[in-house]
Amino acid sequence: MNEGNLPLKGVVVLDLTQIMAGPVCTMLLADMGADVIKIEKPNGGDDTRRMGPPFTSGWASGFLALNRNKRSLALDLREEAGKQVFMRLLEGAHVVVENFRPGVMARLGLGYDELAKRRSSLVYCSISGFGSTGPYRNRGGFDLVAQGMSGLMSITGFPDSPPAKVGVPITDISAGTQAAFGILCAYIHALKTGQGQSVDASLLEAGIAYTIWESALYFSEGEVPGPLGSAHRVSAPYQALRTSDGYINIGAATQATWEQFCHAVGLDDLIEDERFRMPGDRKVREGELAQLLESTLSQKSTDYWLELLEQSGVVAGPIYNMEQVYQDPQVLARNMVIDLEDNDLGKLRHIGIPVKLSETPGRIRNRAPGLGEHSREVLSEAGYSGEEIAILIDRGTVVCG
Repeated sequence: MNEGNLPLKGVVVLDLTQIMAGPVCTMLLADMGADVIKIEKPNGGDDTRRMGPPFTSGWASGFLALNRNKRSLALDLREEAGKQVFMRLLEGAHVVVENFRPGVMARLGLGYDELAKRRSSLVYCSISGFGSTGPYRNRGGFDLVAQGMSGLMSITGFPDSPPAKVGVPITDISAGTQAAFGILCAYIHALKTGQGQSVDASLLEAGIAYTIWESALYFSEGEVPGPLGSAHRVSAPYQALRTSDGYINIGAATQATWEQFCHAVGLDDLIEDERFRMPGDRKVREGELAQLLESTLSQKSTDYWLELLEQSGVVAGPIYNMEQVYQDPQVLARNMVIDLEDNDLGKLRHIGIPVKLSETPGRIRNRAPGLGEHSREVLSEAGYSGEEIAILIDRGTVVCG
């Protein structure tokens, strides 16, 4: 792979993760140039290979999205020979990432304490449902469960509606993102001191970390927040409001933006209206205010109001479906959709890299690997001879794609 001028070039990551949270973490590292060796079970590999809509024969679109820029080694870690291969790879690795239930890696003899004896500078990241300590440490965890237990589902949706989760697997994605942040913090420390450490991330804590306004309200007032639809916890109007052909998001949270908004839509009289004069007044009467605003906004189209509000300096925006997202000129200008040409699968479309570095930007270089596609290559780089690799393949310890 041609890594170019990438910030994590030379960092070797042994990736024992699957499904969502772990692969998000290692994808972020791979996008920035880390050599991520995805170690998969020989029998079927990452379960995400079989989840979701198929892109083409033998390839699930979700797997392709999550595992770009990685190399695949199909290795049986239950066998002693497989563990020996892993230990050989460890000699050249800087980071290990796993998302088994707590205790599984230790039972395999591959837990942090064991590996740190061999490589003291190792950064070892574990991602799980509930973390490696506490009474729930041995429970399995999924995004849906974590959304429920973190409070996210209690504040999502509309009042008096059944429980609703956030539309994306947000605790999976957040746990993976936070794990990547933790890995980089630990790696910087290791560069400075030579001392590695373990990094422990969980879906539950990733969900709780999102509840900034809600937790602050509970901590300060003892109030248990509920769902608000599209409204804001402390400001109004800051929500989706109906127009003649749909909805528009209005962000008039401060006094200055509220007054700008009123001037723009011809509701100047509301500025001095005692019911809505101050931010707290507007929040207390946000339902009444929303109805009043919609009586005006519903007379014109979303596009009409967007153009008018933009000219007036009022923050507002449309509500897109996914097709509209990837047609937006700002999204395209920021390279948030990337087309990757692949010899085997043709054109693959990816979400772009959301953080831009001026000197060493990340890059989407390669499609997700086939199961064991790089087994020979990885083992050869680790010093295995062709004969030794053939023996591992014959024994079923290693599978080549």
